[in-house]
Amino acid sequence: MSRTCTLKGKPLELAGSQIKVGDKAPEATLKKSLVDSVRISETNGKVRILSVVPSLDTPVCALQTKRFNEEAAKLSGAAFYTISVDLPPAQARFCGAEGIDKERLVVLSDHFDCAFGKAWGTLIPSLRINSRAVFVLDKDGTVRYAEYVPEVAEHPNYDAVLACAKKLTG
Repeated sequence: MSRTCTLKGKPLELAGSQIKVGDKAPEATLKKSLVDSVRISETNGKVRILSVVPSLDTPVCALQTKRFNEEAAKLSGAAFYTISVDLPPAQARFCGAEGIDKERLVVLSDHFDCAFGKAWGTLIPSLRINSRAVFVLDKDGTVRYAEYVPEVAEHPNYDAVLACAKKLTG
């Protein structure tokens, strides 16, 4: 059974399996810079919000990233990550131009092999981008919230994401 999302109403096929609440976080290696990598399992120990966007250089993705950057300042005990297929230098440029605090919100690239998109079921192979999704992981790496936004051009449910993270951080 194939999974799809839409982009401005046009159906697009998704690769990989859909992650569900209660699943263990799949492993994937992402780039923090052209030389530094981080594995999902290396981020265990904190509640994490993984905000997945197609490209930071699009309006909804930029707004989503800025929103989670603002929320990160208010929610101690949680680590915030934005994941896109943009190259690390483009991500760094975006963060600098938009005032994103990279200590508060870590931006990670899935550009090199799309391993995250394949493992987490967010990859749109025909466009080689990830669909819009948000996941909340507990300290042990169990998925406690999973949202695949059906229409890529729409925002996720910020209130539900933040409510889940606040509940987990106590």
